[in-house]
Amino acid sequence: MNNLDKFRGVFVALNTIYDENDNINIDAMKKLVEIYKSKGVKGVYLCGSTGEGFLMSTQERIELTDAICKAAGDGFTVIVHVGCASTKESVLLAECAEKAGADAVSAVPSVYYHLPAQSVELHWNTIIDSTSLPFIIYNIPQLTGFNLPYDLFKRMSDNPKVIGIKNSAEPVYAMERYRAIAGDDFVIFNGSDEQFLGGRLMGADAGIGGTYGTMPELFVALDKLINQRRIVEAKELQFKINDIIFDLLSFDSLYGAAKQVISVRFNIDCGQPRKPFLPVDRDEKIINLANKIQKYINETENIL
Repeated sequence: MNNLDKFRGVFVALNTIYDENDNINIDAMKKLVEIYKSKGVKGVYLCGSTGEGFLMSTQERIELTDAICKAAGDGFTVIVHVGCASTKESVLLAECAEKAGADAVSAVPSVYYHLPAQSVELHWNTIIDSTSLPFIIYNIPQLTGFNLPYDLFKRMSDNPKVIGIKNSAEPVYAMERYRAIAGDDFVIFNGSDEQFLGGRLMGADAGIGGTYGTMPELFVALDKLINQRRIVEAKELQFKINDIIFDLLSFDSLYGAAKQVISVRFNIDCGQPRKPFLPVDRDEKIINLANKIQKYINETENIL
């Protein structure tokens, strides 16, 4: 095993759970981590888009990172997203993640301002230099407005501390280009859940996703099929996964719907997303969706 193997596999983008007073429910999140560990998930990604990181205070992110790193234990990888609008805050979060025992840190470009590539490079390199932890680029242009240029990616990937990229840009073509530029000793995380199979076939060797938390068993099974080169079966399973994603996207709040499905499936009250995300009722539609996931899981038991 090389030292990158712990970053290859299925990683749940962990939902942040709040209680009725809008405080982070650490105990509920620890229970959720234990469930994901039992399902064959390789690790979690904290405080990213799904984790509502930009809706949390810096102190909340520090406390959550510390708690989840303690809960993870040995053999379960924790990647902490430390991206903020300011480089200073991102550095603080990275330093705290290292103290907490995180396996790696990750960051989007500085948000809100439309910055040139040189500013993004400065932002990332300052974060990288602040700790001894590996760094994972997070490219999600549909939210940040910054689509990673290949020449900047090349300069970043030449840094030995930059071990991977979480690419949520939708064209899977980018996966092949990243692999061609960075070579095999580099981890490419597919970030578009409905294209997990496509991303893997085009060069990704891992995945981080927000819908994984509702159906970790299906993504673990899909990963296994791809590794075994059972592509026809993998395609059939990806279609089932996409059926679930389509249903999740039919709600006005994806994160709210995901939390309700997780609540039903794993008997953990995941509450509601933080405002301004809309709340979602735990109604018959949610129950039916949880039942559909279980039906698809039952159909893949021979893979699991």
